[in-house]
Amino acid sequence: MPVQITRRHYGAHQFAGHLGLARWQMRIGLEHGVLPGPDLDGERWSAKLAEEVKGHGERVIARFGDDPPVGSARAAARLAARVGLDVERRDVEVLVAQGDLNVVSNFRGHPVYLLGDLDRLDAGSVRSVVSARKGPLIDTVDSGGAATILSWPRRTFDRIAGERGLTTDRLGRYALADVQALGADETLVREIADEKRDIALTRTRRSEAKIEDVVRGWMLRCDAYLDRDADVPPDTAPLGRAIRALASVRTEITNHEKAPS
Repeated sequence: MPVQITRRHYGAHQFAGHLGLARWQMRIGLEHGVLPGPDLDGERWSAKLAEEVKGHGERVIARFGDDPPVGSARAAARLAARVGLDVERRDVEVLVAQGDLNVVSNFRGHPVYLLGDLDRLDAGSVRSVVSARKGPLIDTVDSGGAATILSWPRRTFDRIAGERGLTTDRLGRYALADVQALGADETLVREIADEKRDIALTRTRRSEAKIEDVVRGWMLRCDAYLDRDADVPPDTAPLGRAIRALASVRTEITNHEKAPS
């Protein structure tokens, strides 16, 4: 019969699990006052308080979503793909300054944004900010901007641009309309998506193999200790980290393999 564990208090990790939240969700929930702070020594939550607010986890998820917030670079890339313009980090900052976008929190001193807020952002506001920055260059993009709009690796865009015979102006910039036409080519988009998935899968499987080598090495050292060929047992900390990393990378592999083609 399983042993019933009765907690008298909760640390941060246990409190997040009790509420059904990831650590980032709990942190933001605390920052925005949706969750109460610890009531024991400023570090732990009493069992009584934890039970009283158990339903608050659903409030946090409803308000902040399931996807972790992103920084300015990823926010710009997401907006670029959505509106078909080469959005930059400074454009995101302008959107914040003029009140169109909220900074939900900070991570290591840098602002972060909810994906839901980015997706709800008025596309016209984004276009206006980009247009103000680019001025007469609004109808052209460099290869880096084109890759950002298409969510392709830079090398992939350069290759496709060459294969398709895309021309550039005197500044080496591509016509925005030509870049957007590539993004509207459904067959090409599927091909590039498959290519990106294959590259990511290869890279992730390579990581998996390296982590497996770490685990196997630990097992060999453990066998040596059991067989009295080594006087000191292997440290378990590296094994724990490797197992967690292996579980994460195998989940990533599964997601890549299940991704629609």
